[in-house]
Amino acid sequence: MKPLRVGIAGLGTVGAGVVKLLAQQAELITARAGRPITVTAVSARDRNRDRGVSLDGLIWHDDPLALAWDENVDVVVELIGGSDGPAKALAEKALAAGRPLVTANKALLALHGTALAQAAEDASLPLAYEAAVAGGIPVIKVLREGLAANRVSRVAGILNGTCNYILTIMREEKRDFGDVLADAQRLGYAEADPSFDIDGVDAAHKLAILAGLAFGQKIDFSSLHVEGIRRISALDIVFAQELGYRIKLLGIAERTEAGISLRVHPAMVPVSKPIATVDGVFNAVLLEGDFSGPVFLQGRGAGEGPTASAVVADLIDIARGNQIPVWGMAQSKLAEARVVPMAHLTSAYFLRLMVVDQPGVLADVTAILRDHGISLESMLQHGRKPGEAVPIVLVTHETREDAVNAALARISMLESVLEAPALIRIEPK
Repeated sequence: MKPLRVGIAGLGTVGAGVVKLLAQQAELITARAGRPITVTAVSARDRNRDRGVSLDGLIWHDDPLALAWDENVDVVVELIGGSDGPAKALAEKALAAGRPLVTANKALLALHGTALAQAAEDASLPLAYEAAVAGGIPVIKVLREGLAANRVSRVAGILNGTCNYILTIMREEKRDFGDVLADAQRLGYAEADPSFDIDGVDAAHKLAILAGLAFGQKIDFSSLHVEGIRRISALDIVFAQELGYRIKLLGIAERTEAGISLRVHPAMVPVSKPIATVDGVFNAVLLEGDFSGPVFLQGRGAGEGPTASAVVADLIDIARGNQIPVWGMAQSKLAEARVVPMAHLTSAYFLRLMVVDQPGVLADVTAILRDHGISLESMLQHGRKPGEAVPIVLVTHETREDAVNAALARISMLESVLEAPALIRIEPK
């Protein structure tokens, strides 16, 4: 049996994990792939770093692009990361040189996935990316294969383990965001620069990929609405619990009559929903197909083992000769993205105001809400502190986002309102 020879660019946690997994599970993988899968060449920045795996006998390339033309490489695995630079160049060169491509690079696919998919289709080559979204959860395979006969109406998920960990600890230990973030960085759950995670960008990259697959549309990353969790306070989490919700950073893509809604933001999730119980560094994705009904997937979204497992699953498909169009259908069948503006979203809202406890404040606030056609479902206020700052929480009935934003702009100008109001969208019960 002729082995599938693999060249790996990037020997960080995931790259080393792929080398380790292919070695430790060689017999099982050979049986399932129909032939051996072996690493023959690698490229990384530091030759001398101890990665906990043997690289003896492997060809080493200082320039990752050399993998694209190495005659000892049948398939290129790109694990460098980043939307541009060496990762993009390697992806393009590998496909141009006739090499199938496996990548775990969500930023690359979110920003350049349409062009890369066209290059792969033109060359009749596989471009596989199971590891790019949700680590060890096989959500790409479920969408491209398991739900291929379905018209998917909604994708919603916890797509970033760092944010989910932070929000979980904030709730369980009643601690503030900054304090928990610092701990997460110390424990290695958050990067030294955590911006991509906590500002929602990482989750948005993954949502863009899922939306492209789910709805058969060309990806337009710039059309996504993206918010992170920096402004979520311990107080918000306490109020959420009192109201029967948990706060999660969600990526949501759904079909509407007006088009596709694409958004990443913190959301109040009813505690009765399965996704509300997904805590710590775990990810979860809910897919809704017209014939399948809801499909709920949960697992580890990152880490050496889960992500390496997803990379090797793609290699097994390639070894078997299984090839599926990158976005589930031919490029010519993909629709142009028709994205609904965030201002047109209809939702219920959690609004928290910090106000001076004095007569007339609530009347002023509710008058502004009335002027913008916003009705209230409930209100919470804990205790009285005349003349001092107190939080007031308002829960609205369903209304339009632009109406809420216009009302909050006026409310924030009231002298009795001491800081910018907090807004969190509420998922239906």
